[in-house]
Amino acid sequence: MDLSRLPAFTRTTTFRLALVHTALFIFFAGALLFYLFSATAGRLERDDSDALNSEVNALTAAYTSGGFSRLSQSVSERSSARGGFLYLLVDAEGEKVAGDFDFLPAEAPSAGEVYVPFSYDSRNYAGTVQRNRAEGRIKTFPDRTVLLVAYDIGARREMVRRITDVVWAAAIAGLVLSLVGGVIVSRSVSRRVEALARTTEDVMAGDLSRRATVYGSGDEFDRLAERLNAMLTKLERLMVASRHSGDAIAHDLRSPLARLRNHLEVSLAQTGDRQDFEGAIAYSIEEVDRVLETFNAILRLSKVQGGQSGTFDKFNLSEQVAEIAEIYEAVCEDAELSFSADIKSNLMLLADKSLIMQLMFNLMDNAVKYTPAGGVVKLVLRRRRNGEIELSVLDSGPGIPAENREKVLERFFRLEEARTEPGSGLGLSLVAAVTEMHQGKLELSDGIPGHPTPGLKVSLTLASA
Repeated sequence: MDLSRLPAFTRTTTFRLALVHTALFIFFAGALLFYLFSATAGRLERDDSDALNSEVNALTAAYTSGGFSRLSQSVSERSSARGGFLYLLVDAEGEKVAGDFDFLPAEAPSAGEVYVPFSYDSRNYAGTVQRNRAEGRIKTFPDRTVLLVAYDIGARREMVRRITDVVWAAAIAGLVLSLVGGVIVSRSVSRRVEALARTTEDVMAGDLSRRATVYGSGDEFDRLAERLNAMLTKLERLMVASRHSGDAIAHDLRSPLARLRNHLEVSLAQTGDRQDFEGAIAYSIEEVDRVLETFNAILRLSKVQGGQSGTFDKFNLSEQVAEIAEIYEAVCEDAELSFSADIKSNLMLLADKSLIMQLMFNLMDNAVKYTPAGGVVKLVLRRRRNGEIELSVLDSGPGIPAENREKVLERFFRLEEARTEPGSGLGLSLVAAVTEMHQGKLELSDGIPGHPTPGLKVSLTLASA
């Protein structure tokens, strides 16, 4: 059988599960209906059989206590009462003594009793002859007297037939409903899965703006679609960043490499003393170091964004920030900058210590680099009212316009006025990546109030250990 010709939803796991559910439902329904049939029709048959046995035993007791005459009297009384049983009493010569029939429906046993099903004719209220079915027992007594006790099974048969019809109707309805329900459920689920599959296919084809539909039901498919959309958003951002990485790398590395080549050509064309050659080599090493610094920054950022971080340890952040403050106090003094630190003591943090330190060095380097002489740099570490730790670096430099504060967190993005300064455009990208890895919050705003230049404030908020 060619399964490819079947509808798509019939080849899904959901449809197979629906079939399993249908099979289990049918098994349960069948078992339940069998029990109901046994408890109704079967019970009626057993009750009739028990009643027949009781009646035969009662007449046998009459014969035992009073002989033939007593048995004849009992059969006549019961036959006249028109109860639920039919009777016939035949003497030893085969003549009818009492009862509802003129002759036995079957040959009597020589001794004991036999079970006999048989048919007989009767007239209804309209005078029409109708054929009836009965079941009974024929018993032969020691004096060759024969007794027939039977009951009409027409009413029981009619009830059994109705019960059987109801059971079959319920079974068929249950089967159809379970199959229809399974098909509906499987088709519904298949449509959701197919929609997600088409989304991924469109993304694979190059449409990075494609997103899965969220129906708002809050079920597992909505949760899957939301996570898929978040992943696609991040993937789009990374793809766009990667797409521009080549141009950005070429743009940022072209200048130092061009300066290095020109300087080497000039140095090679000139003749000079040893000191000139040493100066050319020193300059070349400096330019190469800048190129290597850019590549190292790229590698560090790739590792962080790829999740390749060190282990998280609990450490005293206040002590580490104090050490950095001591280092940059001297650096700011050399750069003719005013430096101050406000550090809250004994703030513990559970984080990757080396990456947090790299983040702080990047922030302090940027603050010192872009703040002109006579400016102010400030380092603040405090605990917020909600218990979180806030680390802030403030400066009185030119700042970053509000419309560019999201862009400077991207790889290789540099403001035009900052391109005259050495750098790779990866410092704040690394800061943003480390913050995201630690599930923190990074905010950029205006710097120190009261200065003619807007300055910049970079605030990092992390959960306290």
